[in-house]
Amino acid sequence: MVNTQFIPLESIAPSTPSSLATSRRAYAAQPDPRLPEWLKVKTGKARQTVHTGEQLKELGIVTVCEEARCPNIGECWSHATATFMIGGDKCTRNCGFCSVTTHRPLALDPTEPERVATAAQRLGLSYVVITSVDRDDIADGGAAHWIATIHAVRAQLPQAKIEILTPDFKGVTGDIEAVAATRPDVYNHNIETVPRLYRTVRPGSKYQRSLDLLKHVKAFDSSIKTKSGLMTGLGETKEEIVEVLHDLKAHNVDFVTIGQYLRPSPRHLPVQRYYHPDEFAELKSIGERLGFAMVASGPFVRSSYHAGEDFHRAQQ
Repeated sequence: MVNTQFIPLESIAPSTPSSLATSRRAYAAQPDPRLPEWLKVKTGKARQTVHTGEQLKELGIVTVCEEARCPNIGECWSHATATFMIGGDKCTRNCGFCSVTTHRPLALDPTEPERVATAAQRLGLSYVVITSVDRDDIADGGAAHWIATIHAVRAQLPQAKIEILTPDFKGVTGDIEAVAATRPDVYNHNIETVPRLYRTVRPGSKYQRSLDLLKHVKAFDSSIKTKSGLMTGLGETKEEIVEVLHDLKAHNVDFVTIGQYLRPSPRHLPVQRYYHPDEFAELKSIGERLGFAMVASGPFVRSSYHAGEDFHRAQQ
């Protein structure tokens, strides 16, 4: 069992509960623009969707599909694929776009790595995507738990490709390297938005720290594909998005995803505008001209959406 060292949550919380509640109430007063016709979700096959959910529930698996209220859950679960979220279902940060609960997390569950591996095996996954909540309450940010999970999946599915989507580990090089040393096929860390909006969208995170993490992973092991994603519709300009793409390329990122921000609830940041599919096509074209090996850009694109297909397409 990993000896986990906890640190006081009060010392790392980016904002107090009262300030968080105040900001959430302020968001609720701001309505979204009218939903455009092109934002129609694929539901998938109901029977297979239910079956996937039952298997995950039986093993006590937390998925980002549910916790983040992903619009693609029906389509993905109907194809027996899901993105596993480790480290619990409570996050120590309070990003304005994310529906994962901000609260003092429980202790890490030492059985979780094996349960995740078993779920991946039962679903018959050949491409396994794992993410986690932020665990700023733990000295290593959950790095040891990440390592245990990756090893467990490899033990049960030695031929499977593994993509990880990690937090920033507060920029601690040793923790980042320890996770990268497991040699995932893809190391993803999302930049999420443009630097101007970080204080509102990602309080507790730093734009340059995220860029540095991605560059460090590539420098540590050049065989690992690095990946990052960002959202549109939070008040950024297209010029700012292009600047972020330039920054990601300059930090040796291989894969990029760009998708429309959809408000999880009235308590979250309102949508400033919905990008047209033609605008996503334009951003994809810009990314490809910059030299990214893979650019996925569209209204419903998310980090793990069709991640396996994107990975294999980029290898061709």
